[in-house]
Amino acid sequence: MGNTATSFKGVKQFFTEIGDLSYFAARFFKEVLKPPFEFKELLRQCYQMGNRSLMLVTVTGFIIGLVLTLQSRPTLIQFGAVSWMPNMVGISIVREIGPVITALICAGRIASGIGAELGSMRVTEQIDAMEVSGTNPFKYLVITRIMATTLMLPILVIYGDLVALYGSALVENLKGDVSFQLYFNTVFDALSFSDLIPATIKSFFFGFAIGLVGCYKGYYSKKGTAGVGVAANTAVVMASLLLFVVDFIAVFISDIFYEL
Repeated sequence: MGNTATSFKGVKQFFTEIGDLSYFAARFFKEVLKPPFEFKELLRQCYQMGNRSLMLVTVTGFIIGLVLTLQSRPTLIQFGAVSWMPNMVGISIVREIGPVITALICAGRIASGIGAELGSMRVTEQIDAMEVSGTNPFKYLVITRIMATTLMLPILVIYGDLVALYGSALVENLKGDVSFQLYFNTVFDALSFSDLIPATIKSFFFGFAIGLVGCYKGYYSKKGTAGVGVAANTAVVMASLLLFVVDFIAVFISDIFYEL
């Protein structure tokens, strides 16, 4: 009986969370086009999120390119298909691996940062003070951050893809005597708009999901210092899960268009 009650409570809490997050997203779309527009804060957030995530994306992308090539090379050699390495790695990274891994890295870096920042502002009553002074904290704090993540993540994904391809090209250059020019020419010949466009479009949704969850968890953080830690932690977990859901939907939709 106790397990049933606990399970029911967990399911109820899950759907309540989904409903609150949907309401939060609806409020974002309602207020995003209303003046005043906080362009200065938006640019500051874009710089903060992009610049601070750059080194992490660089290291991650480079290692992904190295590892994927090193792991795939022996198998392709067995089948005499090592010449297909640039095609395979290029399509894999651009279509799926690059966007998803970069988004997960940014979810850990950005969503937790937003959750902790807004959570600490909620705990110290800075958000309440903004409401009392007549400032719209939702527009200044939430909309700018969600817009910044939505705009910056596709740029970080493209940059991460290029770094990963460079790492793969480095392995091929050292082990297979393939020049960088030949490698990248082969990769770009193998890629088409049907590879680039869906990956770029879903990157915008990844960025939106990361910003939305981070702001939601931080904005409604519970009182006390423990609430800030919980907000940062749950923001990462929820954003990561939401990324996989968005990725599944994006792949499912793009697959339908491929068949058409």
